[in-house]
Amino acid sequence: MSIPDIARRMLNGGQGSHDWDHTLRVVRLCEHIGRIEAADMAVLIPAGYLHDIGRQRQDESGGAVCHAEYGAMLAEPVIRDLPVTDHQKTNILHCIRSHRFRGGNCPETLEARILFDADKLDAIGAIGVARAFLFAGEIGARLHNPDVVVENSRAYTVDDTGFREYQIKLRHIRDRILTREGRKLAQDRHRFMTDFFQQFLQEYEGNR
Repeated sequence: MSIPDIARRMLNGGQGSHDWDHTLRVVRLCEHIGRIEAADMAVLIPAGYLHDIGRQRQDESGGAVCHAEYGAMLAEPVIRDLPVTDHQKTNILHCIRSHRFRGGNCPETLEARILFDADKLDAIGAIGVARAFLFAGEIGARLHNPDVVVENSRAYTVDDTGFREYQIKLRHIRDRILTREGRKLAQDRHRFMTDFFQQFLQEYEGNR
């Protein structure tokens, strides 16, 4: 069974915000950025397909399990027979382990930085806005709660809204992108997302 087939099977049953479609978008971004940045595609593409295979466990745990760490553990036997060097296999696992925005592992290789960027680019722009509200719906969050200071609210609760995700994470992503091509792609996505949430708040309050 191929890496894409294995990844798709392992993602089956997970939430739509981190599903196979998300994985395919991340892989396409990896292909685009990887060609421009001259990455080792034998490392980058398998890592792209496998980067979120631990996500279902994180969602089931209410965020207690780090899906990047858990995913790297799940990926180790999957990549064992790939026709690449041990160094490349180590890099694949590093890419998976270090792709999380809130994770504690810094992307240290070019391929890890590209996967980090590709995953983050899919979290901003029009797609990012859609995914933020999709995830909020998956966990039963409200559309918005103007009475709560989002920085004091908790993830995986009714107050884990799309706007909370924007305030806590999404608006900071552009400044965390690691590659030149990634930063180029992030500019327009960031602008769209910022404009959206400005209008969202105005409409929510009935001012527009």
